[in-house]
Amino acid sequence: MILKNFDEVINRVGKLPKRKRCAIVAADEASITASLAAEEKGLATPVFIGERRNIEVILEQLNAKKAYEIYDIPDSAEAALLGVRLARNKDVDFIIKGHIETSALLKAVVNKEEGLGIGKLMSHIAFNEISTYHKLLITTDGGMNLYPDVNQKQMIIENSVDILKKLGYDEPKIACLAAVEKVNPKMPESVDAEELKRRNQDGIIKGCIIEGPISFDIAYCREAAKLKNYESLIAGDADVLLVPNITVGNVLGKSLVYAAGGKMAGFVVGAQCPIILTSRSSTAEEKFLSTALASLIDQ
Repeated sequence: MILKNFDEVINRVGKLPKRKRCAIVAADEASITASLAAEEKGLATPVFIGERRNIEVILEQLNAKKAYEIYDIPDSAEAALLGVRLARNKDVDFIIKGHIETSALLKAVVNKEEGLGIGKLMSHIAFNEISTYHKLLITTDGGMNLYPDVNQKQMIIENSVDILKKLGYDEPKIACLAAVEKVNPKMPESVDAEELKRRNQDGIIKGCIIEGPISFDIAYCREAAKLKNYESLIAGDADVLLVPNITVGNVLGKSLVYAAGGKMAGFVVGAQCPIILTSRSSTAEEKFLSTALASLIDQ
């Protein structure tokens, strides 16, 4: 089943037999607002970690109608450690970043002895709803790995395929983005794309269809592919855009939201549970939608 929009995501979560639990690390107004909205929609039950008094004041201001589970831990580093411990012990199903530096939360997540690692590369996956595209468009990795090599890109692809399989996709279509459609030795991303496509065709990367190198316009628009005489099952129908580096992913993701008016949700994958790491400029809606998506993932 291919997800066309976030309404489909919310409807599917509402039909789940059991509501998920999420830990809000260093809970602040935006994350609390999003988590209450998510709970009202039947998406997930929040567990708050942070300074109890501040959390209680925000809950009162938001007219919260019940008592919530709150861990009084003002120190953000200690809050991160507790959030990770709750996830590792299966007391919560995923983690949401509140008012805490991403690096501080990830330090607890990647801790070799007490973290959430499962021996895989962790990467960020973002789902984008755009009015000019016929389904949710996924981009990866615009939030974790800076300049991945071809082997790391393979792992990023495998992470995205694993998540999409859990969401009901049969054979996700992966577009390895580059500025050109032909391999150019002076453009490493085009060389990597060709290698990733070969590994897919040779059965090394399974469960998906990989195309590349391929430009954004062809991956996104069938008409552009026709004009360029580019024939591919992925042309104009990509599920996932694999970006060459974090800068491209960051710029593309923010462009889809701020310039194209899209909605975005995302989280870190490759760990024991999804980890929602939204930007400081992210809205409560983005946290809400990310919560909805994470609630669909069974680890």
